[in-house]
Amino acid sequence: MSSENAVSLYSKTNPFPARISENRLLNAPGSAKETRHFIVDINGSGLSYTVGDSLGVFSVNRTEEVNELIAEIGATGDELVSPAMLKLETPIILREAWTSRLALAGPTPKLLKTLAEKVTDEAEKAQLADLLDPENKDALRPWLEERHYIDILQAFSSAKLSAQELVDLQRRLMPRLYSIASSPRVSPQCVHLTVAVVRYETNNRERVGVCSTFMADRVEVNETPVPVFVSNSHFGLPEDHADRDIIMVGPGTGIAPFRAFVQERAGQSGHGRNWVFFGDQHEATDFLYADEWKNYVAEGDVTKLDLAWSRDQAEKIYVQDKMRESGAELWQWLEGGAIFYVCGDAKRMAKDVDKALHDIAATQGGLSEEGAVAFVKQLKKDKRYQRDVY
Repeated sequence: MSSENAVSLYSKTNPFPARISENRLLNAPGSAKETRHFIVDINGSGLSYTVGDSLGVFSVNRTEEVNELIAEIGATGDELVSPAMLKLETPIILREAWTSRLALAGPTPKLLKTLAEKVTDEAEKAQLADLLDPENKDALRPWLEERHYIDILQAFSSAKLSAQELVDLQRRLMPRLYSIASSPRVSPQCVHLTVAVVRYETNNRERVGVCSTFMADRVEVNETPVPVFVSNSHFGLPEDHADRDIIMVGPGTGIAPFRAFVQERAGQSGHGRNWVFFGDQHEATDFLYADEWKNYVAEGDVTKLDLAWSRDQAEKIYVQDKMRESGAELWQWLEGGAIFYVCGDAKRMAKDVDKALHDIAATQGGLSEEGAVAFVKQLKKDKRYQRDVY
């Protein structure tokens, strides 16, 4: 089923002004994490979605960050600008550009090169020359990643940029995509999201994830317009899924689409079984949707639920460890035609899960290393190994 809807007038270029009707903390007190369940009301939009799709959300930057940047360059915020990246027909005021159109993070070497041409302080000039030295190329990227535009402007304050010069160096504020955590069979007019709220510190400054904190902190429930669109995905259930076994590996917020998958399949006729692997730090505080999963197991809608708690014992246990523990049965499911899904962290988890899958193919399937690689490659070709990683 496709979630493209010819009737809807709303899209990425014309997002629907939705409302968030629920903002609920999923972690229990004492957790090191802040994971929230949001319900986004799309009633009246004409938008539709299917399991596996994502919801695109347009956010705004924090007012205090915008004000700080305006003050740093000695502006009022009312200056008219035409950011090169936006290709506008008519100018907009600076405050609008920095509130909802341009990213305040992600400075590029081009900013440093521009500052180097304008800096007057000798110490600042020397530091910029050192940063831009080709021999220091490998160190420049992590240095930039720890800083936002405000940090760099303050560090090289003898270089004066106009509002127009600065906005021409900035990137577009992009929408964030979140895996949808509900099935339209259960919730056709409301989209559920499972979001890790990002808060951290770099360069002695508190930072936040722009979109996650927009929804968590700056959106008033049922009041603030939240521009959204549905992003269709190649990640999802096949048309004949009712009779197909599926294996879902989704630690942390990676559980989102699998909540949707199980909602879609629960109570339907068919012989397809559901096997869920979930993990996080502590069972007592980080078992997202615990009651729902326990109920699905009790009702027989989830055949197997394997849980990995990395901090509940001396030795860290992850979802890939649980996969190996059940390697023989997992191989039987795959041999029987099961589809293998992974959602979540791309940097470590997805790689570790992929290695575990190859190892299970070798050890349980009696395949050589090359044979295991070929087996997994064929799974992907047959769309029986799907990943939604970020």
